Amino acid sequence: MKIYTKTGDNGTTALFGGSRVPKHHIRIESYGTIDELNSHLGLIRDQDINEHFKAVLIKIQNNLFTIGAILATPPEKATLKNGKERLNIEKISAEDIALLEKEMDAMNESLPPMTHFVLPGGHQTVSFCHIARCVCRRAERLATALNDLEPFEANALKYLNRLSDYLFVLARKLTYDLQANEVKWVPKKY
Repeated sequence: MKIYTKTGDNGTTALFGGSRVPKHHIRIESYGTIDELNSHLGLIRDQDINEHFKAVLIKIQNNLFTIGAILATPPEKATLKNGKERLNIEKISAEDIALLEKEMDAMNESLPPMTHFVLPGGHQTVSFCHIARCVCRRAERLATALNDLEPFEANALKYLNRLSDYLFVLARKLTYDLQANEVKWVPKKY
């Protein structure tokens, strides 16, 4: 398989199912940001962190590929007129979302209660989590904009929303595990 096809030289790209759109289309921005997020998660996974977190991150990365496929598929290609699936696209399940919630609950058990907002930083690995969290929020904003135009599977949006929360809790947990300093944001009083 050749990496370069030259079909995008005119500023368009193919969606799942074959139709072409401009490379700046909201659909491309959406799944491109999912791809960016996935790369950041790979960077976190490459850090010296608990093997359990690495295993969860691999599951998340696989789910992000599924979300990317969902976002890369125009609605008319995803279903036939009778509502049956046309292309074989995986779904994000309620169990996928529940795993993120279960992981957050488990991490939170060992963390001190949060009393303030937290400034990103304190350790390079923690900073990678915060960057991924911000990219996840951007992916969610773009995906919701796409969903307003062309609705897609609701669990994909729920997953992105929960994932940004997971990444925040993971940042806090890694701060704790790495014995890094968690800097609270305390607003100035005037």
